[in-house]
Amino acid sequence: MESKQSILPELVKEFVGNAHGDLDRVKTLLKEEPGLINAAWDWGGGDWETALGAAAHMGRKDIAQFLLDHGARIDLFAAAMLGKTDIVRAMLADNPGLKYIPGPHGIPLLNHAEAGGVDAAQVVELLKE
Repeated sequence: MESKQSILPELVKEFVGNAHGDLDRVKTLLKEEPGLINAAWDWGGGDWETALGAAAHMGRKDIAQFLLDHGARIDLFAAAMLGKTDIVRAMLADNPGLKYIPGPHGIPLLNHAEAGGVDAAQVVELLKE
């Protein structure tokens, strides 16, 4: 297996940071370095976040969908924001405690669903049960 070059940490930080709201910059960075798609940044104290996670708690469906279309691995928080009720329900059925784990920056799962607006209304109701 050939050894691959690591992605510069500054590039990962920029990619994840811009995924909070700058779709154009996310597109540019991903074109320059496709390996960023699932990269994670530690903001400190174990506050790990991917670009998809950033888009999820900001309610940026456009950025989240772009990332998913380019190979990002969906997680519970993104599924909640995007209103993917079946995925959220299945994950909670398998592990009910997931309902209470904090996401990036300590943001609760319910807040991610609420960030999804009307498209995630069913997930919000599920999480309030």
